[in-house]
Amino acid sequence: MGTIVLESELTCPRCGHAKRMLMPTGACQFFYECENCHAVLRPNPGDCCVFCSFGSVKCPPQQQQTMNAPPGA
Repeated sequence: MGTIVLESELTCPRCGHAKRMLMPTGACQFFYECENCHAVLRPNPGDCCVFCSFGSVKCPPQQQQTMNAPPGA
């Protein structure tokens, strides 16, 4: 069984600014304001949070779901 990664790098699609962040484990983060251009990021359609849309790693609940999926799913 794999290990859940708790750190992700969020990259703003508007200005390209990137920041390494610790992801919450008990809830999805639906909004994030870019520190550089102040754009408010929201998840893309079909994604549960900003980490799934703009992060280098999917959020912990999505990682867990992938690990629990049957092979080939």
